[in-house]
Amino acid sequence: MTAPGPTAPHLVVTRYGLGRITGDDVELLDLPYPDVAALLRAGLGFTPAAEARVRRRLPLETLVGDLRAPLAGTRAVWGVGLNYHCKARTTGRALPTRPVLYLKSPSAGSGPGDTVPLPGSVSEQPDYEGEVALVVGARMHHTPAEQVWAHLAAITAANDLTARDVMAATGNPTLAKSFPGFGALGASVLGLGAVADRAAIGVRTTVNGELRQQASTADLIFPVPELLAWITRYVVLEPGDVVLTGTPTGTGQDRGCFLSPGDLVEVTVAGVLPLRTRFRAESPDHPAPAAVSATAVSASTHSLRTESPMS
Repeated sequence: MTAPGPTAPHLVVTRYGLGRITGDDVELLDLPYPDVAALLRAGLGFTPAAEARVRRRLPLETLVGDLRAPLAGTRAVWGVGLNYHCKARTTGRALPTRPVLYLKSPSAGSGPGDTVPLPGSVSEQPDYEGEVALVVGARMHHTPAEQVWAHLAAITAANDLTARDVMAATGNPTLAKSFPGFGALGASVLGLGAVADRAAIGVRTTVNGELRQQASTADLIFPVPELLAWITRYVVLEPGDVVLTGTPTGTGQDRGCFLSPGDLVEVTVAGVLPLRTRFRAESPDHPAPAAVSATAVSASTHSLRTESPMS
């Protein structure tokens, strides 16, 4: 991996503000932006982070518990269903002929080290999805594939959590993927210039220390340039927006085992700090929305596994 430089920094958000990782330290920057999304919306790319005065230096290891969601203020998170060849092979699904897209509610966001409630009153099949997330750096609309990389600013790790039975019962990916905390991003944001091989960005997921997913974006059905060119035929992507690239094989859906209270999921994207999320039972005084009926869930499960294009 190319070392991060002034135009390709490795950024984190801490309880002390925006920081730049330099070796084993974090340089806390004198900037007014609450997160990386706000920094990019200023329209100057990473230049402010490169030129900012360093207020203080702290060892990175001392800040692990103080890291915050680096993209908490993102305007839009777009996802794509079934975008890995290995996932299609595992599930026996036909390859999609065009990207299947969905929006994930910004209210679902969570950050590194957060503990996320499992919506037990609504779902018995909460699932993890480790993904490479792309962070938009410049406005995109009708962007040709050959210009896509020039409009992207950074990568980060994502856990695109999904309630599989809610997906089956409702056919609505936004509902199934937008429970509180189901949009984990982080722990850091790596400038694109520090990514050595943009065509093969690695991603791996462990659950309670056991490796469950391992792949790279070289296996994407719709590679990044084609995927973003397709999206921007229809919508405008603004600086700070996030695009998820899909999840490889090895999810709980593939294995027939889903998340439980106490589980710890770690998603690592090449060059980015690990994104760790722990799970707990839903609080009785803050339940999830009314549960979908068991009959509807049962009737739709088969179609989810055999026909649904969503990951």
